[in-house]
Formats: sequence, structure tokens, C-alpha cells
Amino acid sequence: MTAQDPTFSYWERTAFIYNADVIIIGSGLVGLSAALHLKRQQPLLKVTVLDRGFLPSGASTKNAGFACFGTVSEQLGYIIRSSEAEMLRMVDYKYRGLQRLRANLGEDNIRYEQHGGYELFTTSEKEEAELCIEAIPYLNKFLSEVIGDTDIYAVADAKITGFSFEGVSRMIVNKYEGQIHTGHMMRTLLYKAYEAGVLVLNNCMVDRIEIENSHQSTYTNQGVFKAKKVIVANNAFASQLYPDLDVVPGRGQVLVTKPIPNLKLKGTYHFNEGYYYFRNIDNRVLFGGGRNIDFKAEETADFGNTEQVKNQLTQYLHEMILPNQPVEIDYWWSGIMGFGEELSPIIKELKPNVFCAVRCNGMGIAMGSLVGEEVAELTLLSF
Repeated sequence: MTAQDPTFSYWERTAFIYNADVIIIGSGLVGLSAALHLKRQQPLLKVTVLDRGFLPSGASTKNAGFACFGTVSEQLGYIIRSSEAEMLRMVDYKYRGLQRLRANLGEDNIRYEQHGGYELFTTSEKEEAELCIEAIPYLNKFLSEVIGDTDIYAVADAKITGFSFEGVSRMIVNKYEGQIHTGHMMRTLLYKAYEAGVLVLNNCMVDRIEIENSHQSTYTNQGVFKAKKVIVANNAFASQLYPDLDVVPGRGQVLVTKPIPNLKLKGTYHFNEGYYYFRNIDNRVLFGGGRNIDFKAEETADFGNTEQVKNQLTQYLHEMILPNQPVEIDYWWSGIMGFGEELSPIIKELKPNVFCAVRCNGMGIAMGSLVGEEVAELTLLSF
């Protein structure tokens, strides 16, 4: 803010609006994790977090709350896209990230529950199912280096009938995967940020970042904020500030049913190569996905739901997940994730004293804590 700006009082300028040491753009899991790490390492640093929304925008409070590190088909796909070594590195990164999240915030505070993660295969996916089932011994042995156990994935066909699925022929379970309540996760993070002395300002849309008189000036719809360093942690929206970044937005559409008496589901579930996912929450079913119906249409930073995806999710809900059950949909929403060609997140210095931590490829819950801490460490090295 400029000293001549008549909008703000003396009290506001001196208590809220100052030249910070670090400005972080994005108050999601990555941004707040970075802010907390900065304050823990150097408590006297002045850290300000800016977010475009009333609540954290993007995906941190709009995702499905899966505490997962990958299905069998996803791991095999990673190997094809990159290599065995890269797949193992990413599993290690996500698994450690989940442990860090639980340790930093407390399992009760984020409502962590470990009921396992399931991959479902329909009756038309017999070849895909057999390929994945055959790979279980190999993956269990290979991932044991990270997980510390050779009993990670297992065939779980016997549970299909108990879950009352229709059209599902095979199922694989990962007993080390769980679920959280991302609303409680973000509230806990915000409380910890406030306690640490981090200033979080909402409804603050960032337009550009420029260097002026050895400071980074962050221009927003609320005025100009100045800082020594800036961290861009707004994931899918980062390419709006830096178009050269390999970050493509991907919209995830989600529904939640009304409460269902005697709901049998307990755990997290994926099918169709992970493009569809569902779980139990408060005696309801949360179900999302469908980006693969029209990738281009879902490569957008605009929130909203489309009839095409809503119809497909509704059909799967009634015919496959909860067949022959009276169920009503209570909520619809969408979240914006950040994807790219490479599996790893982008953590680097974009230009002198401007850093970024973006592109979690739909795995922000698993990666976010470590991504935030790593960009904070990179920033501290520059002081």
C-alpha cells in the first residue's frame, strides 16, 4: 500500500499493512505450510499471506480429502511415463508428505481415518485388472523400501459384495491409505499460522509482481504490498502470473449425497485409472471426477459444474456405487488443481527473490506439506 492511499487508516497501515519480509501468494496447504516453516525457522520474519478468495481458493478446501499415495494402475502408469526410480521417488515423497501432515497438525484435528484405499475394476476391464493384480508382488517388494512393509497392496475381491457395488469384478486394496476432512485441516493450519504471527489477508487478487527499489512489489486489487521475497504458491493459478510455467489448470467436479442410513462404504475408492474417486464422509458419499470426459473443457481456472460431467457422475452413483438404493444429492462443487507434463512439483526461484511451489498434479494433500517446507527453505537460503 502506498503512504498516500486514503483508503486505510493509520491503525490499519501500522498493524496490517507493512513492508513484509516474505509475501506468500496462496493460503492453501502449500502456502500456509511455507509460512509456518518460515516462522518456525526464523520467528522474527514478517510473513504475509494473500489469497484471492474469501476462503482458500483452488483445491485445498475443495478436494476429496484423500490421504493417498497411488493405486497400482497409477504406479504402473508412472513407470511408463518416467521410470521405476522416479515412481519410487514420488511414492516416497507423497508417503513422507502424508506423515508430515499428520504430525504437524495432529490426526484428530484433521479427522484422519485409515480405512484403506481401493482400486475398482469393472467387468469390462478384465485385462487391466489382471495386469494390475499380477504386478502386486513386484510393487509390494519394490515399495517396501519406502513403506517399510511388503504387504501394501492386496486383492480384495471378497469385499465387493459387502460394499454392494454393481458391475465391479475385481478390487485391490492399499491398507496404508486413509482420508481426512480438508475443512478441518485448513482451519487447523490457519489457527497455527495466526498463533505463529502470520498475517493472512483474503479477497486479495494478485495482478503482477515487479521489482522496485530492491523490493518486490505485489500489485493487487487491494493495493500494492512490498516485501523482500515473494513465494508463489497458488498452484493452478500460477500460470496467470507466469505463463511460461508448466502448470495447466484441471477442474475437478464433486458431489456429496444426503445422509444414507446404514452406509456400507468405508475408505477411499478409485476407478477408471483414477479419473473417478469416492469415499464415505459423515454417513454420506462424496464422489468426484470425470475430467477425462473432455480434458480440454476441464483445463480451466473457472469454477463450476457441467451437465455432461454431472450426468456421468450421477449415473455411476446410482448404477455402480449405490445401486438399487434411494439416494439424493445434497451438494455440488468444483476445485481447480494444477497439472503438468512432469510428475514432480515445481519448486524453484523464478527470478531473483521470487520463488514458486506449484503443480501438485492432483496430489496436494500428500505433497503439500513438504512442498511448502521446501520452498520455505529455498527462500531462507536467499536471505
